Amino acid sequence: MNIEEGGLTVEVPEARDGASEGTGGGVFFNPTQELNRDVTVATLRAYREREPRAATYLDAMAASGIRGVRAAAEGYDVTCADVDPDAVDLADRNLADNDLEGEAVHRDVNALLYDDGPFDVVDLDPYGTPVPFADPAFANARNLVCVTATDTAPLCGAHLQSGIRKYGAVPRNTDYHPEMGLRTLISALVRTAARYDKAARPIVSHVSRHYARTYLELESGARAADDAIDELGYVDNCEDCLWREPTHGLIADPVGECPVCGSDRVLTAGPLWLGPVAEPSFARAVREHVTDDMGEATRARKLFGTVARELDTPTHYDQHRLYKEWGEPAIGMDDFVDRLRGAGYEASRAHYRGTAVKTTASIPEMREVVLEDGT
Repeated sequence: MNIEEGGLTVEVPEARDGASEGTGGGVFFNPTQELNRDVTVATLRAYREREPRAATYLDAMAASGIRGVRAAAEGYDVTCADVDPDAVDLADRNLADNDLEGEAVHRDVNALLYDDGPFDVVDLDPYGTPVPFADPAFANARNLVCVTATDTAPLCGAHLQSGIRKYGAVPRNTDYHPEMGLRTLISALVRTAARYDKAARPIVSHVSRHYARTYLELESGARAADDAIDELGYVDNCEDCLWREPTHGLIADPVGECPVCGSDRVLTAGPLWLGPVAEPSFARAVREHVTDDMGEATRARKLFGTVARELDTPTHYDQHRLYKEWGEPAIGMDDFVDRLRGAGYEASRAHYRGTAVKTTASIPEMREVVLEDGT
């Protein structure tokens, strides 16, 4: 069947939602990833202004080739790779049918990266974990590595042992589990890039529905890689009073007892990426490059408006959980943030969910401000 996306007409197989139906057999197309693809195009547009020399783009798991076709329409020199010959044929037809230059190749992407790299932009959008493709990608990318991970349960600690095996970290299933997943993913990717004396820094990231997506800009050099590693560390989190504290460094020093409430139910997670997950100026640029021909334009603009304003603290609070602990009915989120700001604290909504808030205020300080203001 044919679908229209981003002003292009693309032939796709029967649509399946990868979150609930898996990849199944044959060429895979997931319509629920349209937001991901719209954001990718907006990011590629913004990145061209940032680095005009970035020209070659590898769609590492092409399937129907829709992501590569959309990148080619933006003027990138596109290679679509897939191990399924039917996918390669479909991607090749979709490029030709849209009068776009590009190449579709029947190759294992890891071998392709080592044999035919480097590429300026490498896009990894696998089903599940991207880890098996990370080493070749960072070894053979010049400028930007774009990564999707759909295995959110291991990333956020819900499937703890799987997360430990795949990502070389201990994620924990906390109130801020979407952010836990993103920071676990970025940590693994930063450590992978560092093996090749490259610094990988996220210039924009988001968590949407069942996946995490990050765009990592590369800088070569051992010193730069060391500086990126310095942004890794651990977070101690009390399960009772919700206190949490980040600590930079690769050597964990778990807290045995919560310093606020004395509970011994303190979880330690890491190593996590503790630095910013996005550059506000670049997130704004991405938002500006979202156009009305995108099917998810409204959601994308709202998402990146929030990402651009988000504080870069390494965890967020769930407002409803806070009010449950306080035994009070919750107020509106905008009012909640405004009260914190009015008291002199930095505060912002966070894009991870509608009730996510980031602030420099501690939990007792938040309670004092928002509850006293309401009396």
